[in-house]
Amino acid sequence: MSMVSLILVDTAVLDPNVQDTEALNGRMGAESRFTKKRWALTVIGLVLYIGDIGTDFFLGAKYLRDGHIVWGTLTFLFVLCASVCTQTFSYRWFNDDKNDTEESWELITGLHIMQMGIFTRYFKLLKKSFQVVVNNDEGSHLMLFHLATDLSMLRLFEAFLESVPQLLLQLYILLLGHGHASALQYITMVASFLNVAWALVDYQRCLRRSLTDLKEMQSGLPTVVYLLYKLFTISTRVFSFSLLLALSPLSMFFMALVWLLGTAWAFVLRTDFCTTTALEVMYRTIVGVILVFTFFNVKGQNTRVSMMVYYLFYVLVNLSAPLLLYVFKPDVLRYEYGTTAIVTGLCIGLGLLCLYYRFCHPRKAIEVQLNDQVDGMEGQEAGSDTSSRMGLFLQI
Repeated sequence: MSMVSLILVDTAVLDPNVQDTEALNGRMGAESRFTKKRWALTVIGLVLYIGDIGTDFFLGAKYLRDGHIVWGTLTFLFVLCASVCTQTFSYRWFNDDKNDTEESWELITGLHIMQMGIFTRYFKLLKKSFQVVVNNDEGSHLMLFHLATDLSMLRLFEAFLESVPQLLLQLYILLLGHGHASALQYITMVASFLNVAWALVDYQRCLRRSLTDLKEMQSGLPTVVYLLYKLFTISTRVFSFSLLLALSPLSMFFMALVWLLGTAWAFVLRTDFCTTTALEVMYRTIVGVILVFTFFNVKGQNTRVSMMVYYLFYVLVNLSAPLLLYVFKPDVLRYEYGTTAIVTGLCIGLGLLCLYYRFCHPRKAIEVQLNDQVDGMEGQEAGSDTSSRMGLFLQI
């Protein structure tokens, strides 16, 4: 069976006929309730976030102290860029939801200026969910998942703007050698890797749970297959780019070209995620960064063709790294394992991709045929406007 026949990507669109939150709650099964386990997992997510940022700060300071100004500056720059972007979107979403915001607007503004918006959202989610699931107070479980989904969206931004670039930078530094390897570098890479893994799964599960017209991603094997598929494809891309940078730092211009292509694709699709033009442009540039490393359905439409084109280009780019090293630096023995690692990662990642869409993808209640419109709800056009940003964000 071809890969084309295996790929079914559905878009999440809120049911316009269901407006009342309590009615939506009634449609959620017991497995969709915000449980104590989910509360504990939220705490773990906060710990991983703090650990990732903290290790980056320590490593950046170490680089500066040791005289590696460029490396230290880049390490801090990735953290700062990701923080500013996530705070900007968080602040705007608080403004969009100000009728549901209990905190004073002056406090919200001050916290975001101090780059504390993510922590503010964690505090709000943990507080409200504790009251509902631990103290058994009356409350909307769907509302909690909406809060969790907003947070998971911001964590996804942070993962691809900070954690993934940090992985690329630290791997490049390690490949350069020169005796600069340290335990803190490996700890930072592990923390970034765990943060990316958490962000991917948490985002996917929260998004599907907050959109009641879609089946949830089941825990267990489906989640594991999805996570491994994403991690193998992203890790292979990061490793191939690190080899290209080791070949020549000028390879960053090629990476910039790949980013421009992803950003241009978001502009061609005319995404409508944000309420202002400036923020929409910023959103599309971030989508371009995400598309550098992995595929997402940018704007709820049939993605079989675009997904095939994406992964064909993905394979060609990844294989170019060991090929160029073989041609231009055949005497560099420490790169000989590059081809084996990249080919193995490609095969495993794409194999898990096929496995996920063939057996593990959470289908809708009504199965759709491959020749039908697979990205829209029955009776709705894909990409239709919704009252929630959740229905307009990246899908998979």
